[in-house]
Amino acid sequence: MKSDHASCHSASGHRNAPSPDSGHRPPDDPRDHEPLSAEPVYMGLPHERVLRPRFRVALALTIPVFFLAMGEMVAPGLFHHIDPRLSAWLQLALTAPVFFWSGAFFIRRWWKSIRERDTNMFTLTVTGTGAAYFYSVIAVLFGDHFPATLQAAGAGHAHSAGAGAALPPLYFEAAAVITTIVLFGQILEQRAHARTDAAIRALMDLTPRTAHRLRADGSEEDVPLDAVHPGDLLRVRPGENIPVDGKLVEGDGDVDESMLTGEPVPVTKRTGDPLSAGTLNTTRALVFRAERVGRDTLLARIVALVEEATESEAPIQRLADRVAAWFVPAVLGIAVLTLAAWWIFAPASGFLHGLLNAVAVLIIACPCALGLATPVSLVTGIGRGAQAGVLVKDAAALERLDGADTLLIDKTGTLTAGRPRVVAVEPATPLPARSGSGASDPASLPPLPPADALLALAAAAEHASEHPLARAVIAAARERDLALPAASDFQAEPGAGVTARVDGRSIRIGRADASVRLAAHPAATLVSVEIDGRPAGLIAFEDPIKDTTPAAIAELRRLGLRVIMVSGDREAAARAVADTLGLDGFHAGVTPARKQELVREHQARGERVVFAGDGLNDAPALAAADVGIAMGTGTDVAMHSAGLVLVKGDLQTLVRAVHLSRATLRNIRQNLFFAFFYNGLGIPLAAGVFFPLTGWLLNPMVAGVAMSLSSFSVVANALRLRRARI
Repeated sequence: MKSDHASCHSASGHRNAPSPDSGHRPPDDPRDHEPLSAEPVYMGLPHERVLRPRFRVALALTIPVFFLAMGEMVAPGLFHHIDPRLSAWLQLALTAPVFFWSGAFFIRRWWKSIRERDTNMFTLTVTGTGAAYFYSVIAVLFGDHFPATLQAAGAGHAHSAGAGAALPPLYFEAAAVITTIVLFGQILEQRAHARTDAAIRALMDLTPRTAHRLRADGSEEDVPLDAVHPGDLLRVRPGENIPVDGKLVEGDGDVDESMLTGEPVPVTKRTGDPLSAGTLNTTRALVFRAERVGRDTLLARIVALVEEATESEAPIQRLADRVAAWFVPAVLGIAVLTLAAWWIFAPASGFLHGLLNAVAVLIIACPCALGLATPVSLVTGIGRGAQAGVLVKDAAALERLDGADTLLIDKTGTLTAGRPRVVAVEPATPLPARSGSGASDPASLPPLPPADALLALAAAAEHASEHPLARAVIAAARERDLALPAASDFQAEPGAGVTARVDGRSIRIGRADASVRLAAHPAATLVSVEIDGRPAGLIAFEDPIKDTTPAAIAELRRLGLRVIMVSGDREAAARAVADTLGLDGFHAGVTPARKQELVREHQARGERVVFAGDGLNDAPALAAADVGIAMGTGTDVAMHSAGLVLVKGDLQTLVRAVHLSRATLRNIRQNLFFAFFYNGLGIPLAAGVFFPLTGWLLNPMVAGVAMSLSSFSVVANALRLRRARI
């Protein structure tokens, strides 16, 4: 199976293929990763957009074939007067394009499986449908030369008016119906695997198409991104994405790196600090020197990691394929034994009877419901998941989730809310008097404000700031219904904080010293507040754990999953969250590449890994994991890279996803039983085992009833998923 996956990429050539306008780009430009979405993407089959019209044609032609073949069973009064030979020729004409055109890709895959001795569902289905089709063609053309017993069976099936019109049993409807159903299942498969192109496009969209390059005289010119070289001086204005990796040489400001780190607070950048392509400049114009361009940028490396993880992902070994691995040889062996036994022991026309009964074995052994067994359960399960807030983008991911045993989970936005909030306001102790303000009379000193007053002053000073911590301070003041005094002379100093005048006082707010800690909140982010140059207190911020997280973690562990947190945050914050939730372990300060490495390390130990996250920094790990789960509140790239998306970004929904996966896989196994059970019962009859005692041979009615019962059982069983409690 792995060879199929690898060959489909090499055949398409869509990885690393230059786009039409890449003639002037350097060879290492990451934009030369434009995917050709109409080429083969999975298991040697083309994109679902290519399969869709073939499915529509197959469906339109299969419906009349089915009613021509089974009309006597469905509505005898309507089909009784149709001439059997006319019906036979119509069925032949309608089935031919279904088998040869709509099913062309399956025939190629069948031949590939024969050549490589890799039996799978295609081997079984095309062997059965091919036997049904070619036997039926021979029966139409040379039916008069068939044994009288077979012509009588066909006459009984067709309710022929005259013996001259009798034909042997025909199985065109089996070939057409099975091809159409399997084609529908493959469309679902291809649709899921087309997500890779969208993920890579979303990643590349983070990089601007042009850059503002500074000339030697200080003037500015806009140049295409491929014209930027290491050493160029570039300017990036507020609200613009940084085009390439580099080092800041002029200006201080805050840069939003959440798309890389997943952390919501912008990072203050000073002269000499590194800048990464794709991140967002939020405050003021910056000048930086380009250092890494093209595929050398951090963003391009993340793109490469996503591509590598997705391309190296082996196709899921379907349950149907595993059954086919032993079922196909067994059926072929039974067919050969049937031919040999009839040839040796039959009193007359032994070879012809044996050949036809061997074909009958192949036909009855190819269950019509096999093509339905997996897709119908998946479609029903996907619909049930959507009702519960679980969007299934990759049906294979839903299958793999059933056997997962390790959950690697991001912290910010997944376990926590992803929005900092004020958790403590600590006013300072009374201070000595200010110089020149009545120092000899302590009573003349204005008293230091209590917690609410300190918060009100800070919120007033921060009112003009767009920084997430400033928004949190203002939100906390509003929650306490505090009146905010007017502020003036507001100034934001990147990396230093803000200053303003409030009620005649000079208020300064900035990051607290790294050595300062609050015992009650050891993992909190702290800012200091100064009034007229004197320390007035501390404000503590934390990204709170979601209310539903503790119960969800407990349930996931009860379901047998080891839960390990993976975060780009500092160790103190990560440890506090891990200890609070009682996780099985945690990793702090983890880069995007390291997250993917952790996934692969767990996989190398034989674990089946689920990764849940919401940021661009999670995209490589989401793509590499056996199952990638993105929060619906996260970035588009994370959602493109994941197989499942939780609409509300709530871990309780992840619990529902696990329950849904297990219910769906249990349903698929039951469907496979139904798909094979009825047809398995028909194999001895098709082989003629009962003929010496009873004179019974396989009647087309029996085959039709077996296929109908197995299909009905599969559909009815799958519909139970709509009422599944997850």
